[in-house]
Amino acid sequence: MPLRIDILTLFPEMFAPVLGTSIPKRAAEKGLVSYHLTNIRDFATDAHQSVDDKPFGGGPGMVMMAPVLFDAVEHAERQASEVPATRILLSPQGVRFDQKLAEDFARRDRLLLIAGHYEGFDERIIEGLKPIELSIGDYVLSGGELAAMVVIDSVVRLLPGALGAEDGAADESFADGLLEYPQYTRPRDFRGMGVPDILLSGNHQAIARWRLEQRKIRTQQRRPDLWQAHLENQQKPH
Repeated sequence: MPLRIDILTLFPEMFAPVLGTSIPKRAAEKGLVSYHLTNIRDFATDAHQSVDDKPFGGGPGMVMMAPVLFDAVEHAERQASEVPATRILLSPQGVRFDQKLAEDFARRDRLLLIAGHYEGFDERIIEGLKPIELSIGDYVLSGGELAAMVVIDSVVRLLPGALGAEDGAADESFADGLLEYPQYTRPRDFRGMGVPDILLSGNHQAIARWRLEQRKIRTQQRRPDLWQAHLENQQKPH
């Protein structure tokens, strides 16, 4: 069964260029994933199609209203009620998104991504819908749409066959806690910069050892936090 991804947003038009390009597009064409957009504003009930309001107690910004979001989520889930959805709310207050979570989501049958806007969400949306609150980093965006696109791309490329090879994502950065090794292609010499001799040797075992060593060195130098986590994981009993 293909992974079903529902996207709830105020700006569905933002997603067409991403979902219709590169790996997300090819994965859909192969039947590995299907995308379903829901416009949250369609569930507004007043003449102005309001989806947000001023916060109780005062303060800056506007807050997305609970009734609109509940109706949008429940409508989307009824479209394929036989497939339970993993609800994900894109929020700077959420758990940090990483490769392990991407791998987890890629094993699910259905993801429902809620991309908010404005100052935030009525807290009862979180209390009642009980989504996974997810952040792609410690910074603030104008809305959750770009964050949702990041999640979609990182998850879809992990689906078997999405990259054109079953192990296509196995050697990439973060696949096992290490960054990716340096890569080279033609020409062999460019402006005085050459290609490491080992990569031209044809000795695949030696190349594999070199690449692993390079991954370790690069991770130590560029992401000491990942290197420390890698060491700790190696020390755990398996």
